[in-house]
Amino acid sequence: MPAYAARAIALQHGALLFTLGKAVISDSIIAKYDGTLNLAVMLGLDIAHPLTPDFIFMTIDPKSLKLFVQVMQAGTIAAVAQREHIAAAAISRRIADLETTLGVALVERSNKGMLPTAAGQALINRSHRVLNELDGIALQMHEYVSGVKGYIRIHANMSATNQFLPTELQQFLSCHPNVRIDLTEALSTEIAQSVADNAADIGILVADESTMQPAGAMVGKTAGIEYLPYRNDTLVIITAQDHPLSSSHRVRFAQTLDYVYVGLPQGSQLNLQLSRAALAQGRAWQSRFQVASYHALCLMVEADLGIGLVPLRIAQTHAKALNIRQVQLDEPWARRQLNLCVRSIDTLSPSAKLLVQHMTQFVTATHPQTSLS
Repeated sequence: MPAYAARAIALQHGALLFTLGKAVISDSIIAKYDGTLNLAVMLGLDIAHPLTPDFIFMTIDPKSLKLFVQVMQAGTIAAVAQREHIAAAAISRRIADLETTLGVALVERSNKGMLPTAAGQALINRSHRVLNELDGIALQMHEYVSGVKGYIRIHANMSATNQFLPTELQQFLSCHPNVRIDLTEALSTEIAQSVADNAADIGILVADESTMQPAGAMVGKTAGIEYLPYRNDTLVIITAQDHPLSSSHRVRFAQTLDYVYVGLPQGSQLNLQLSRAALAQGRAWQSRFQVASYHALCLMVEADLGIGLVPLRIAQTHAKALNIRQVQLDEPWARRQLNLCVRSIDTLSPSAKLLVQHMTQFVTATHPQTSLS
């Protein structure tokens, strides 16, 4: 029997079997699990041959692991019990059993609720990826049985979901109807980390300038992430019909700093860009309100509660229904490049690679060096 230089984990009878340190498996155990789904890669654990008594298996119920993560996120057992329709005592028992199994305290109670210990936080960090993989595996197996041939998770920023993805995903799914796509809208500042953590297969974002190479070039790996040029958009100022800037055809950013803005959610790339640009002018960017969508932003601007900065296509679409004006922004950073990011193009699933090829077909036609073939 050849030695195993792989990382492995076995899913058997609803329990998650994994090892600490370097594990070893005998011929009899290998024979027992022959044909079962080997998932050891997810926990990054080494498996070797033959079996020695120095290492042991521990059994963890994935449901208990999931409930533990949910309780740590919510801060209380009661909140999770109500949401999951499970008795609070049952959840408490599962967490206690988890601590017994692992031999370490995972939670501590305080006046702020339940908080993870250092060991608990380490388990949470490892568990996110494991639970996502388990959910994805269960869904993929079900969908393959029912005829669905692919499953892709996309995390995209607001600009991509509002401007480009509706048409592109419709075109892709019309050609690949057996592929399932889960789309989550997120902040550009969070998307790359989601891809790195394997919470998403494909990310679409405006990357920080410090990580990017010149426009049109393949962007190299940054912290384990590969970037590809995707689409360009242009930012414009929008105002109410009778705002002092509404009669202007073009303005510099410094001219807009005399007025309050309506911004996007805290931490969004667009807010950070506005703050940096204002700081470069020795000024402060003033945001009266922060809203969660371009539509809400445009409504606030129409009510003359502030001016806004949005992509041109968004402004043009909303100007058809709302009393807002568009003003060109005469700044080099007003023209942006959106990028795709993946952990590795080479390791994408076939369906995800097809989608990336579809989404970058204009770019690859213009810049052959970004070809995925």
